[in-house]
Amino acid sequence: MVTTARAVDGAPATIEDLYAVDGKAELVDGRIVEMPPTGFMPSYASLVIGSSLLAHQRQFGGGVAVADGAGFRVKLPNRGSFSPDAAWYTGPRTGMKFFDGAPVFAVEVRSEDDSGPAAERAMQRKRADYFAAGTLVVWDVDLRSTGVVRSYHADDPDNPVIYGRDQEAEAEPAVPGWRLRVDALFE
Repeated sequence: MVTTARAVDGAPATIEDLYAVDGKAELVDGRIVEMPPTGFMPSYASLVIGSSLLAHQRQFGGGVAVADGAGFRVKLPNRGSFSPDAAWYTGPRTGMKFFDGAPVFAVEVRSEDDSGPAAERAMQRKRADYFAAGTLVVWDVDLRSTGVVRSYHADDPDNPVIYGRDQEAEAEPAVPGWRLRVDALFE
């Protein structure tokens, strides 16, 4: 991730500053955190998950499937927004503005350089922020791991349910009835 501070007068960046960013970014600790484009596999995985959520939305309703690049405005002491790789949202529709509040289900697909102790600490902090903002389930998707999908739940954030290939992952209670074959992320 590339972090840039607000350029004007050293004051913390705001949601209005985030609207002016060209590309995917989040507002964290008063700074705009820009996220570089991803490669083939992470991009494809987020598309598969988002497409599956959209099919679920069209068949059952109950929420809105959200694609990569969307902004979710939150009010945490250290964070003003999220931009997950895919999500499920049950809050109000906001027209052309960022989503209001956190998604109930958020997906973070690791990119090529998202590994090692520093990446693990960053993911743990981000999950804690998601849960503090009201997210019920967060998937940490690592396409290079045997435990491809780690499903973290707000009511037990330290004990993920781990799904490997040849398994079906779910996001209960955030997305009732929805399932995804983990192998679909590699097809």
